[in-house]
Amino acid sequence: MTLVLDALIYVVAWTHVLLAPYTKVEESFNLHAIHDLLFYGVHHEMIPKFDHRVFPGSVPRSFVGSLILAWLSKHATRLANDLSLITCKFDLQIVIRIVLASVNAQGFCLLRRVVARRFGSSTSLLFTLITISQFHVPFWMGRTLPNMLALPFVNLALYLLLDPKNRASWAVALLTFVAVVIRAEIAGLLGLFTIQLLSNGSLSVTRLIKVGIISTGVSIVLTVSVDSYLWDHWPLWPEYFSIYFNVYEGKSAEWGVSIPVLDLLHNLLPRLLIATCPFILIGFACDNRVKKLTWPAILFVFLMSFLGHKEWRFIVYVVPMLNIAAAHGARICTPIGRRKRTLFGRLAFGGVVCALALNTAATVLLTRASIANYPGGNALARLNERYADSPHVHVHIANLAAQSGASLFLHTHAPPYHPHIGVFPPAASLPNPWIYNKTENLEPMDFAYSSSFTHAIAESRDSLPDELWEVVDVIYGFAGWKIRKDVFGLMREKGIEGLCSVLEMKRERRLWIFEKRRG
Repeated sequence: MTLVLDALIYVVAWTHVLLAPYTKVEESFNLHAIHDLLFYGVHHEMIPKFDHRVFPGSVPRSFVGSLILAWLSKHATRLANDLSLITCKFDLQIVIRIVLASVNAQGFCLLRRVVARRFGSSTSLLFTLITISQFHVPFWMGRTLPNMLALPFVNLALYLLLDPKNRASWAVALLTFVAVVIRAEIAGLLGLFTIQLLSNGSLSVTRLIKVGIISTGVSIVLTVSVDSYLWDHWPLWPEYFSIYFNVYEGKSAEWGVSIPVLDLLHNLLPRLLIATCPFILIGFACDNRVKKLTWPAILFVFLMSFLGHKEWRFIVYVVPMLNIAAAHGARICTPIGRRKRTLFGRLAFGGVVCALALNTAATVLLTRASIANYPGGNALARLNERYADSPHVHVHIANLAAQSGASLFLHTHAPPYHPHIGVFPPAASLPNPWIYNKTENLEPMDFAYSSSFTHAIAESRDSLPDELWEVVDVIYGFAGWKIRKDVFGLMREKGIEGLCSVLEMKRERRLWIFEKRRG
């Protein structure tokens, strides 16, 4: 049973990667950093070719997480190449994402095992079912957000805290490393756990000071050394710069301000948990062990609520903790033996089943919508396929396309290449590589009459003059859901399958692929 539950977590994570292989702009720094590390290495003369030198972004991010994932992916890509699974550069993106999904899945497997030891096998089973039935964490655990690079370390720290062997010092060291190097907001979670450990005697003040000084010092030296070298700016501590920029200077408000203050607690957190929220309250009310686990999570969300700019990914680290609480609450509601035969027992069991079913239904809908929400990736993939035999293409990629999937791994007809991991230049573009142009603030009319551009991925049908440019393809994207009211008509037409058509996805034209007319 243990292996089956672990396999379920892995399979669900991999399935999300394969269903939605493209990425969004918020994933691009780490994804492109891994691309550059794999193809260029870390020799000083190659650093100017890195993508972050061309598109540095508002705030420098640490390369440490990218280096770890690139090292793991390097071995995985060689194995995939030996198995003839690498056919083009884009296949590497899928391998990298599967590696990250696997690392995160293993973190949840460790949690599941320690939950079985602390709360019993039934709670462990329910923890697995709740986790895989939710949308956000399984969908995003294979995506190169800094938060997803931090999540395995947070889960490992939580595992150490829950382990009966009391390895609190290692947990504090891990959380310190992640807060210093990858995501500064984890310092809030570290502080709350530290207060709890000191108050219950699991960690002494002397031990805390020693662990804190060593782990903080080592982490600062590591991130400053690595990131100063790769950013070519000395000294550079990215997460310190991020706090200064976003919190002290208040620049995070430029990405939008969420009102009311407690939006994270009553809006974003329920979206992450979906239908399992009531069981958290039951677990919290019935078991002191759950209270000790839940309080830091809720207080962390409360503290993060005072940030002007709020996103679900800032609090994603508390989802495993709250899922453990929900699983134990559901276990309490799920009677065993004779109690299950009573009316209350049957209703309680039905409530747990309904919650899991609602989670799954919501996840199916959200996954379908997300698959259709990467028009840039679809557009560039279609362009690569349509003109695969063309000797030279110079395409301008619009902002929306660049932000919704057109990653460097889709630059399949342009260098760099890496024969050792199975990425060879296509024969047609070998003598004259394609140019994938992502120049920002370049309006279509700025290059419409240029002789150098041959193609464009644009955000409007009217972007380019018809006498010079021809639309060769249109890319559609998700635009919401439409409820069809003629349920009985659908059932008469399609039978029971008609019920699946009641909720219909609306799609709108997002991008247009243009080719310059000849002559």
